[in-house]
Amino acid sequence: MKIKAEKARVRASRVTESSGNVFADLGLPNPEQEMLKARLTLQIHSILKDSGMTQVEIARILGVQQPQVSLLMRNRAGSFSVGRLIEFLTALRQDVEITVRPTRKEHGTLSVISA
Repeated sequence: MKIKAEKARVRASRVTESSGNVFADLGLPNPEQEMLKARLTLQIHSILKDSGMTQVEIARILGVQQPQVSLLMRNRAGSFSVGRLIEFLTALRQDVEITVRPTRKEHGTLSVISA
């Protein structure tokens, strides 16, 4: 009887295809900006993880307090703006390029491409 109940529960559940942006799927405000922040933070996280520096050393380079570095090390953007995240990348000796070009879609998109 337990197996039948489990099968009925599985059949009753619905699967919704993602839009490709979890922030939009959750109905959060400014989903494209949040996705951009998440992608920038992921880049910063990767750089910090591979740097071999302590959080105190990183904090000095970025001009922030160590607890904020801890957030970045856990891949959390916190309240950092897109502009501030870009400043962190340049402080970490990364070049950041922003390309603006026309789109054929109704609305343009934001993306992060790692070299």
